[in-house]
Amino acid sequence: MSTPDLNLLVTLDVLLVEGSVARAARRLRLSPSAMSRALARLRETTGDPLLVRAGRGLVPTPRAIELRERVSQLVQDAEAALRPAERLNLKHLVRTFTLRTSEGFIENFGPDLIARVVEEAPGVRLRFVQKPDKDSAPLRDGMVDLETGVVEKTTAPELRVQALFRDRFVGVVRMGHPLNQGEITPARYAAGRHIGVSRQDLDNDPIDEALRSFGLEREIAVTLVGGFSTALALSRASDLIASVPERHTGILRAGMHSFPIPVSTPEFTVSLLWHPRLDADPAHRWLRGHVRDLCTAIR
Repeated sequence: MSTPDLNLLVTLDVLLVEGSVARAARRLRLSPSAMSRALARLRETTGDPLLVRAGRGLVPTPRAIELRERVSQLVQDAEAALRPAERLNLKHLVRTFTLRTSEGFIENFGPDLIARVVEEAPGVRLRFVQKPDKDSAPLRDGMVDLETGVVEKTTAPELRVQALFRDRFVGVVRMGHPLNQGEITPARYAAGRHIGVSRQDLDNDPIDEALRSFGLEREIAVTLVGGFSTALALSRASDLIASVPERHTGILRAGMHSFPIPVSTPEFTVSLLWHPRLDADPAHRWLRGHVRDLCTAIR
C-alpha cells in the first residue's frame, strides 16, 4: 500500500473551509489550475468527489462533511507538533528524571541539585540509580536521562558528552593512622594494607603501574565491588588505606585524613552524558545546566 501524500491534508482542510477552488487557491497561493489538480488527487485518494457542482458554486458531499472536523484537527495537531517548543514553565513542569551517577555524586552534589530543582520546579522528581557498569544501553533505551562518569572506548559514539571537571586519586586513612604523620613516600604508602575497588581491568590499575616503576607493590587486603563510599567507610573504621577520587568524594572524606598519592598517576575527566534525542528538550537542557553549574564550580 502506497503512503498517502500528507500535504494533501492541508489542501483538503482549506478546500472544505472555503468551499471554492478559487478562494482555496488564493489562500494557499496557488494557481486555480494547480488547485484543481490537487482536488482531483484528493478525489482519487479518498474515492469520493468531496465537492460537487450546485449551480454556480460547490457543495460538500456527506463524506466531505464527515471529514471536515477530523481533517481540521489533524492539521492543527500537525502544526502544533512542528511549531518550536514554547517557553518552559518550570512552575508547572511535572516530570521525573532518572540519573545514573558515578560513586559519590549523590553525596557531593545531590543536596544542592535537589534544592535547586525544588525551588524552581516543584513538580519535578529526581530518581538516582546505581551505576554497576559503563553500558550505554540505558541511555539509548530511554531508561536513564542523564549519566555521569568517565568516557571510555566502550562509550556509545552517538552520545552527547560534556566535561564537568578533572579529578585525580588521593589516599585516605582514618584520623590517628600512622600515615597522618611524616612524609608519605612511595615505600610507606605501598607498605600499608590497601582496599581495592573493583574495576573492569584490575591488572592495569594506574596506581599499581606507577608503584611498579619504583619496584613496589601494594598489598590489597580486600577488594570491593560496592564502590568508593564503601571503601571510605571501611577505611574510617580500620587501618586500611583507601584510594579514591578527590573531588567526587569530598563530603564522604569528612573527618578523615587525605593525602596526595606519592606516585604520578594520570588525572581523568568526569563528564555528563545523554542521548541526542534529548538534546533540544527544554526541560532536559534546564536540568543539564544545573548539573553542569554545580560540578564545574569545584574545578
